[in-house]
Amino acid sequence: MVIVSVTPEIGIDELKMYAGGLGVLEGDKLFTAGEIGLDYWALSLFYRRGYVKLRFNGVEPVLEPERQVSSVLAKLQPWDEFTVTLKGEEVVVKPLVYPHKTARAVLFEAVCPQWARNLTDRVYMADTLENQFLVYAFLAKSAAVFIKDFIGLENVSVIDLEEAHTALLLTALNINERARIVIHTPGPWGHPYFPGGLIAREFGLFLGDNVSLTDYALSKLGRGIVVSKKQEEIAKKLFSKYADKIISITNGISLERWMDARLLEAYTKNTLSREMVVNVRMDNRSKLVSYLKSIKSDLVVDDKPIIAWVRRLAKYKRPYFIARFIEENPDVKAVFVLGGKPHPKDSDGLNYARRFRDLHLKINHVVYVSDYDIPAARTILRGSDILLFTPFSGWEASGTSFMKALVNGVPVLSSRDGAALEVIEDNINGWFFGEDIRDFINIYDDPKSKEIDEKEYSEFKEKLLEAIDMYYSDKEKYWEISFNSVLKTPGKVDMRRVLGRYYLEAGLK
Repeated sequence: MVIVSVTPEIGIDELKMYAGGLGVLEGDKLFTAGEIGLDYWALSLFYRRGYVKLRFNGVEPVLEPERQVSSVLAKLQPWDEFTVTLKGEEVVVKPLVYPHKTARAVLFEAVCPQWARNLTDRVYMADTLENQFLVYAFLAKSAAVFIKDFIGLENVSVIDLEEAHTALLLTALNINERARIVIHTPGPWGHPYFPGGLIAREFGLFLGDNVSLTDYALSKLGRGIVVSKKQEEIAKKLFSKYADKIISITNGISLERWMDARLLEAYTKNTLSREMVVNVRMDNRSKLVSYLKSIKSDLVVDDKPIIAWVRRLAKYKRPYFIARFIEENPDVKAVFVLGGKPHPKDSDGLNYARRFRDLHLKINHVVYVSDYDIPAARTILRGSDILLFTPFSGWEASGTSFMKALVNGVPVLSSRDGAALEVIEDNINGWFFGEDIRDFINIYDDPKSKEIDEKEYSEFKEKLLEAIDMYYSDKEKYWEISFNSVLKTPGKVDMRRVLGRYYLEAGLK
């Protein structure tokens, strides 16, 4: 079986080719596919200047391009160049290959002309609608050539289109019988519309005046996959015309990539003990404290619990919950680690960054990790004492940060959303707050969303204070929940299970 996954972004450790959860997930798929011997190709784009590096002038965010690390770039193997046509001009494409055992990520670099090079300068940073379209037209045309001429379409068993942005490949290559679309978000940013004239100009096919790529893909393909059981129910409402095509395969993580090697070995050999979990947790906590002090040298931690909220800074993830909690409880005995980057055009996200930075400057026991990346995530998700996972119910397609914390023995306080409902057991390996909402509420315009927020914030605050109190007054119960997190989670979130469902179970090929 030869497997192809086409994705707008992919997170490969220090290589700056991703902006958020989709990229990290696709990186986990790549690494696990290589570990289990799948003939796996992840096709994406080479972004010379990454995504966003965040620094501050006081509390004002300054967003700059990232810098690729030369030692990491040296791992990319250039393959033979080829050409595609965009805007009626020839564009030279260089495939850069990152191998991991039997799996490979192929990053397409636009070599020339200069305007084409500029298209893929940074991930999700196109300045006009036409340029945004051209980014994904370039990916589609490059992927089509690479599949035909380098892999061989006749050799390919299945092609997964990660998000609707990649659905333009359906207009460039006849793959309807072997392709599926994987929908990673219910949010509107994951379901782009493009003018039919642009599609006709580049692919010679008029699909209508204003084309939804999600609808187009679902109309052409036999299967649409969403990434948690709850999201299947929501997606079937959002795309009711294609409800019979939609199934769920819940996301997971690469245990080798995210789980402490000592815990993974003990879990695999069935030799886990509470004492071992405590020892590993305390060691990872010590590493996290050192990391935090490298950011804020006067930080005082002592025996206070370290509580982390680390996500992409977006409204639906509700970073304002933890910010409000800290503002209302400035004397609470805990250290708060805040992390995440906003998109430069997201005014909400930029305001959250300002708010986090202000808390960092004013309160000693608050640390804002503004340059949050994969190495920082490993340190924080292994070393914290409690992770907060707070999306507005119905908006989180899956989420994986909570999985990474749980497999390392870090309990999670979570809203009732995404894949958390399939992994967390209340008061066993974590805690829940809020409602399990199965409708997609417009959090930008519907006044009901504010009512829900107020009600759920009160419960969030109460549950978090109870968890902090447990950390101090009932260590036995806290460490029982921590131990259960390691014991119960890996089997549910192992990426091997996910890839097995994607590629090995009958009826899904």
